[in-house]
Amino acid sequence: MKYLLLFLIIIFPFAQSATPKQLSSIKSEIPIDSIIEAENKTISESSFVIDSIILTGNKKTKDFLIFRELTFKVGDTLNHNQLQENYQKSRNNLIKLSLFNFVDFTDSLVAAGQYAHLLVQISFIERWYLWPFPIFEISDRNLNVWLKEKNFNRISYGIYLIKHNNRGRGELLRLYLRSGYDERYELSYQVPYFNHKQTLGATLGAGWLQKHEVPYRTIANKQEFIKDDDHYLFKQFYNFINFTYRPDIHQFHNFQIRYNFFYFDDTLLKLNPKYSFKGLKTNEYMTFAYKFISDHRDSKINPLTGHYFEGQISKSGFGLLKDGYIEMMDLTGSYRKYWEFPKRFYFSTDWTGKLSTNREQPYFYQRGFGYERNFVRGYELYVIDGQSFILGKNTLRYALVPERKTTIGFLKSEKFSKIHYALFTNLFLDAGYVDSFRFYDPNDLSNHLIYGVGLGIDLVTYYDMIFRMELSVNKQGEPGFYIHFKDTL
Repeated sequence: MKYLLLFLIIIFPFAQSATPKQLSSIKSEIPIDSIIEAENKTISESSFVIDSIILTGNKKTKDFLIFRELTFKVGDTLNHNQLQENYQKSRNNLIKLSLFNFVDFTDSLVAAGQYAHLLVQISFIERWYLWPFPIFEISDRNLNVWLKEKNFNRISYGIYLIKHNNRGRGELLRLYLRSGYDERYELSYQVPYFNHKQTLGATLGAGWLQKHEVPYRTIANKQEFIKDDDHYLFKQFYNFINFTYRPDIHQFHNFQIRYNFFYFDDTLLKLNPKYSFKGLKTNEYMTFAYKFISDHRDSKINPLTGHYFEGQISKSGFGLLKDGYIEMMDLTGSYRKYWEFPKRFYFSTDWTGKLSTNREQPYFYQRGFGYERNFVRGYELYVIDGQSFILGKNTLRYALVPERKTTIGFLKSEKFSKIHYALFTNLFLDAGYVDSFRFYDPNDLSNHLIYGVGLGIDLVTYYDMIFRMELSVNKQGEPGFYIHFKDTL
């Protein structure tokens, strides 16, 4: 529902007769000529001292949260090129907080001498932070699976309340209340920083999930379901606490402690005795996980330059509860690299891998391809079960419409009326391999190299939204048209 409402707002500018102006987020009001004349230097040789930094437009966001993301400070001496580079990097860091729609830098000369002294002004247009979304969603793995079946019974509904930037400190409150086909109730609260150095943070959350219908096995790379209107076949309770350590702008360390409790109905276990650990009706265990992230991308949602690395080790089962028979460890990693080429061309490569130390896993636990962002494009309708995998995605993009901004006149609030957008076309080639221990399952896509090629078009706009439409063909020669929301690169 969120995407539908905002999509209607976003496409409105394309119907206007006026051509939007090119986005220019970094401006300069420095009288460069007078500085050069006074110092008899070229622009690149001229040095500037940051005399003061003024913030405007951050009506909600605290100043200290903004200064944490700047790559320069009062008193720094920078040449012209260094100054512009620091403006761009600082803007990217601030935008990646997902607290602002626009960030603009302007500067002016306040004193001349051996060095030019600058007043730097940073202006913001903050986002709308409180979102009470009505929930009306499909319960399939993705929209494309639902469009193929068009089963209106697989609809869930409720309300999803998100409060971004609570107290102006970047804190995040989530309340998720969903009934219907899949019932889920979750509450979490995130504090990005709680110490003076702004390096330590924490998230606390808990949730409950129960289902009348669940997939109990995979046949021919498609999930088969069982449904019982009178009983819940699957229940899950979980709570967790995350501790984060961010020593600098680009590095993140995350430590999670999680409690998991699962209940499985007898009917489910009769159909698939390997559905749970040891075929038991209840599984209860602790999970400890550590994740490291190094993020040097220019954007979190639509990166065009830079690189990203993520690595995680997750251990489940410590003999602390009724989990003495559970001994699971997963290692996952992802590396993504983005290049910009002349004439509005961009290229990205994205490699993700997972290694599980225990290959004989219950059905509900294992995850191969077909979940979240882990799939080969062209295989959106398939589930490829397994314990370990490697996945590569390669995309060549061309900016049909480079990033622009415009104003929608009938919307009064600048949080919605002033928008930015860009339009890309792309060619892609994906390949992957899922390693599955359960060779006797009639699923011929695991333990084989698969690949998909195709072309698509992406609409990128504010509030971290990407609308993607793709035409693809997979290794089996099957063509397909697929729709995606958010980042699937």
